[in-house]
Amino acid sequence: MLLADVVAASAAVAATRSRSAKSQILADVLRRTASDEPDDVATVTSYLAGALRQRRTGLGWRSLRESPPPSATPQLTVAEVHETFERLAALAGAGSQRARAEETIRLMARATADEQRWLRGIVTGEVRQGALDSLVQDGLAIAGGVAPAAVRRAAMMAGSTVDVAAAALSGGEDALAAFGLEVGRPVLPMLASTAPSVEAAMAKAGGGPCAIDTKLDGVRIQVHRRGDDVLVVTRSLDDVTSRHPEVVAVARALDCDSVVLDGEVLALGPDGRPRPFQETASRAASTTGVELTPAFFDVLHLDGRDLVDVPTAERLEVLASVVPERYLVPRLVTDDVAEAEAFAASVLDLGHEGVVVKSLTAPYAAGRRGATWVKVKPVHTLDLVVLAVERGSGRRSRWLSNIHLGARAGDGWVMLGKTFKGMTDEMLVWQTARFRELATDDDGYVVTVRPEQVVEIAFDGVQRSTRYPGGVALRFARVVRYRDDKPPAEADTIETVRTFLG
Repeated sequence: MLLADVVAASAAVAATRSRSAKSQILADVLRRTASDEPDDVATVTSYLAGALRQRRTGLGWRSLRESPPPSATPQLTVAEVHETFERLAALAGAGSQRARAEETIRLMARATADEQRWLRGIVTGEVRQGALDSLVQDGLAIAGGVAPAAVRRAAMMAGSTVDVAAAALSGGEDALAAFGLEVGRPVLPMLASTAPSVEAAMAKAGGGPCAIDTKLDGVRIQVHRRGDDVLVVTRSLDDVTSRHPEVVAVARALDCDSVVLDGEVLALGPDGRPRPFQETASRAASTTGVELTPAFFDVLHLDGRDLVDVPTAERLEVLASVVPERYLVPRLVTDDVAEAEAFAASVLDLGHEGVVVKSLTAPYAAGRRGATWVKVKPVHTLDLVVLAVERGSGRRSRWLSNIHLGARAGDGWVMLGKTFKGMTDEMLVWQTARFRELATDDDGYVVTVRPEQVVEIAFDGVQRSTRYPGGVALRFARVVRYRDDKPPAEADTIETVRTFLG
């Protein structure tokens, strides 16, 4: 299959708001791939979701900024592109940087202008055409004539939509049903939606008694144990077993032969309060540093019995029977809103992020963020100044999109990060015109602007960062509104930002 077909489908998906229309576009491409080039199914599935199959290629935006003249006609095949990135991912050692640059130039020279733009986007994670993994699963269901739930469940069990794509397209629901939970094979994690209050979250979760879980400011982990063999993976299913000897020791000490647990690890101070997230994240990425403590909130399997389909209430009973209380996420089970709100307030007083409200009747399910797990976190806001803005990609390619955020620092400004979250189409149109008026430099990708426009930013926390000169960065920053009523001199200072470090 030609890469041009995938790029055209990506553009078509970006051009429509209709979820059903997006799904049908994806289904048409997937169906054609299965018929004409079945060996390309896995790669096309991954590309339609906006991701390379390789975790790392050694490439970044700077590697692709200077491209050779594009090809006049499409000639690249999906297989050729995948093989090129396989070679790039394998390069290491002396001379690898030069070899990577030469390989990249050869690839880009054979790409059309549209393909070059798409390749830049997929390498940098900027293909935002609206085709997320869940939407590709819907496309697979349509193309294969199977139930979307069957695709989602198989993908959850296999840990990847790519791994079940061929089965969905050619084997039907029987082939999908063959993907079951296997101890030692990571499972896609269940995710939570959001609500503005505990009361709203309890209603969204179905009402009645709910589990009110403490939302820890840690790093998500999934733990598999069979005998003495233990596997620890991250939310993205990367194997980090060697980095977590504490977790391995806890898992091996459990009174069972096989188990699959869902939870988090976090750094705790001597008083039992959580340390800043950056300390947890830094330790989770290495084998040295502060000790991490696991805290488990769900169990998917125990001693030969799969538990993903049993109600939450039963899973929690099983969890408590096998995991010592000191390694369980603190929770309250109640149907009383006032009691739940008081518990949430106590959680915040202890330094945690918030709570997750969980239906007691729901199974464990990956995929879309549903209403059976609902997180509630306090929202912090800062008034910051826009220092620069990046050109958008995909559906946003005609606008200026990702903004660089700065706080006041003496007579100047300190960058805290970037965001494109929270922007409506109307906001994108407005800010494109506004930042073109303020532009002082344009390198073709980043437009530097005069620091005059104040923007209100919501964020989940502040962490230490060596990436930015102020030494801190915002976590999960998103735009609330532009503040035309505030001059830059009234924007928040870097000292104010640092008070959120805790």
